[in-house]
Amino acid sequence: MNIETLKQKLDAEKYVYDDTLLTVLSVALQLGRPLLVEGAAGVGKTEIAKVMAAALDRDLVRLQCYEGLDESKALYEWNYQKQLLSIQVNMGTTDSDTLTKSLFGNEYLLERPLLQSIRSEKPVVLLIDEIDKADEEFEAFLLELLSEMQVTIPEVGTIKAKSVPFVVLTSNRARPLSEALRRRCAYLHIDYPDMDKELQILRKKLPHVDDRLCAQVALAVQKLRSAEAILKKPSIAETLDWAAALDALGIRELTPDALRQTAGFVLKNNEDIAIAGEAVQCDHDHCHCGGHCHD
Repeated sequence: MNIETLKQKLDAEKYVYDDTLLTVLSVALQLGRPLLVEGAAGVGKTEIAKVMAAALDRDLVRLQCYEGLDESKALYEWNYQKQLLSIQVNMGTTDSDTLTKSLFGNEYLLERPLLQSIRSEKPVVLLIDEIDKADEEFEAFLLELLSEMQVTIPEVGTIKAKSVPFVVLTSNRARPLSEALRRRCAYLHIDYPDMDKELQILRKKLPHVDDRLCAQVALAVQKLRSAEAILKKPSIAETLDWAAALDALGIRELTPDALRQTAGFVLKNNEDIAIAGEAVQCDHDHCHCGGHCHD
């Protein structure tokens, strides 16, 4: 898929992107390379995989990483109950060696996200979310899949991909990732959007919301993120939630009262909510409020 075609598909999904992101996505897709996306929590890393699945008309297969994640949760597991039932049924009629071998066929194999993604008849988008939360051992286990598009199951052997998934790995940089993993991936770092981009996102995702209110929300979020006292910086999703909540209440102007009433949609702890009013101070030259925002 060339860049122009991908651009049209992303536009159709109302996704806001820049030239760098568009180029990296297009080339990674054409080369069949996994894509590693790093950035702070809430900048929209996971959204890249979701929008690519929609744009490519593919299923999204998601593996959420966490400490202690292993092959049985990520790759495959044997259906032990079905195996035991087969043993009970066939014990008297089948010799032990034949019975043992039969227990490790495809009918007893339970696919987990990694195996599901490469055995799919149609290409999927595979999201390996927050890889930095998994152990280093699991990261090393992934290398065969990322480089060869195949996995090895001891009882079965090597399983090569029927179709090549578009793989997106995300990382919040909770720990350093290995050079071996990085070498196998195209790389993209994304930050929180600036004022203009955040406003574009609001306009595309919430076209029914008053434009002046969108501008006020975008500016307020920029100020919240830049305030050192705010512990949990608002994500893009929380920006959208906040604007939608204000609109649902019929609020057309982000006054101090409106901020107090709806702060829980954009800030997620009491300490941040308590200082939100101080962090958000109107800049009449940029918020388009007409000088009334915090008068």
